[in-house]
Amino acid sequence: MFEAISKRFAQIAGRVWQRPKITAASIDAALGEIRTALLAADVAIGVVSDFLAGIKEEALGVQVTKGVTSGQEFVYIVYRKLVELMGGGPPAPGQTPAVAVLRAERPPTVIVMAGLQGSGKTTTCGKLARYLRDKDGRTPLLVAADIHRPAAIDQLQVIGDQLSIPVWREDGRTAVQIAERGLAEARARNLDTAIIDTAGRLHIDEQMMREVRAIAGAVSPHEILLVCDAMTGQDAVRSARAFDEQLALTGVVLTKLDGDARGGAALSVKAVTGKPIRFVGVGEHLDRLEPFHADRMASRILGMGDVVSLVEKAREQVSAEEQERLLEKMVHDKFDLNDFLDQIERVQRMGSFKDILGMVPGLGHQLDGLPDSEEEIKGAKAIVQSMTRAERGSPEILNTSRRERIARGSGRAMSEVNDLLGQFKQLRKIVGQFSEAGGKGPFGKLKSLANLKKMMRPERLSELMHSMLSDGKRPAAKAAAKPEIDREALRKKRKEERRRKKRGR
Repeated sequence: MFEAISKRFAQIAGRVWQRPKITAASIDAALGEIRTALLAADVAIGVVSDFLAGIKEEALGVQVTKGVTSGQEFVYIVYRKLVELMGGGPPAPGQTPAVAVLRAERPPTVIVMAGLQGSGKTTTCGKLARYLRDKDGRTPLLVAADIHRPAAIDQLQVIGDQLSIPVWREDGRTAVQIAERGLAEARARNLDTAIIDTAGRLHIDEQMMREVRAIAGAVSPHEILLVCDAMTGQDAVRSARAFDEQLALTGVVLTKLDGDARGGAALSVKAVTGKPIRFVGVGEHLDRLEPFHADRMASRILGMGDVVSLVEKAREQVSAEEQERLLEKMVHDKFDLNDFLDQIERVQRMGSFKDILGMVPGLGHQLDGLPDSEEEIKGAKAIVQSMTRAERGSPEILNTSRRERIARGSGRAMSEVNDLLGQFKQLRKIVGQFSEAGGKGPFGKLKSLANLKKMMRPERLSELMHSMLSDGKRPAAKAAAKPEIDREALRKKRKEERRRKKRGR
């Protein structure tokens, strides 16, 4: 996500970071580049002007902290202003700090979901219900109050069935009546959260607004969340402003953020509406909804990574017991291709491989030359799954004929099979180095376990990822593979060589 703007900002930050001293002229030059990057990202022009003015005012009057350069101080100012722009930092006077979703003192908590057709509103209702159940321990009820769009009620029912979350639906009633009766049902069944899906339109009209206002007036919601399609850029911001003028919005959910290369909506919506981004949709699956963290997103935009989110995602996939079991196998040199396949599947469940690498500091903007990483992971999985149980447990028995059979069975080239086994061998070698460092005997094993635990800390992750990407067998750095050739200089050089040969005759 935000590939275009992230690349531009990282380049600007990288150049400025190296400067020991920043002058007014260099600040103006950097701000000019930032302005171009923001406008190319479809950020509202008024937002851009205010953002740049805030940076310049602070940068010209700042006292450089001892131990850092003025260039580093400038990058930190840009980071802080990005955080503020996207709704991070301390709340404004009279506002409460942003939380994922409020809890009502007297349940149920009522959440009304509003938005235009095609923004992903109904799917987001299901994603939010799943998030609140799995992450916050709530018992949600989905209320199907979109009676205008064909199959909207059936769609919500299907989502509810997939998630095993109850859905309240009725035929022959108005949207307001369905919302009221759904709320009564939540109370009767002691369900602590009611999520109401409302009707949308292809464009904003008075009838839609009137219905949503009537539902909000009837159920007195604790949250009114607006669902916007991040891919529509400034159209999303304009619709957010229009809804905010009609409804007491408490926050915004940006969908399809994983496909948004520019980031204009995310960078503009808070400044234009004053309402924070509460959640972002980062994929089609029902588990691909995440709370929005302005500080983490600003860090990623500037190429600093997002280790906190990376560790959170990893912890969701690996329990403490599983980690201990895996470490024990590593210490005793029993890490095999079954474990390797298990780790591949965990990485897949964490989301897009490119997004995961983008969270590692320093790697986010080295991925331009990376081929389709998702396809690579699927290929690796197919190769390992084409092996017998004995082959996975003892990769050393994989001779040429076995490898040829695996290549045919997985539909991959023989070279891909060899590359995968080479990468696995390298991984075992890295693990072995940490294990051998502990020494022999029971105390040596304990020391090895401690070494491996250090290796699996977040700060080691960046190092290991760099090692993986710089591996010659891995098709990683197309962008950095060949230096730029100055053809004109080469032509002149050859011409001069021909002249010398003629003189020599």
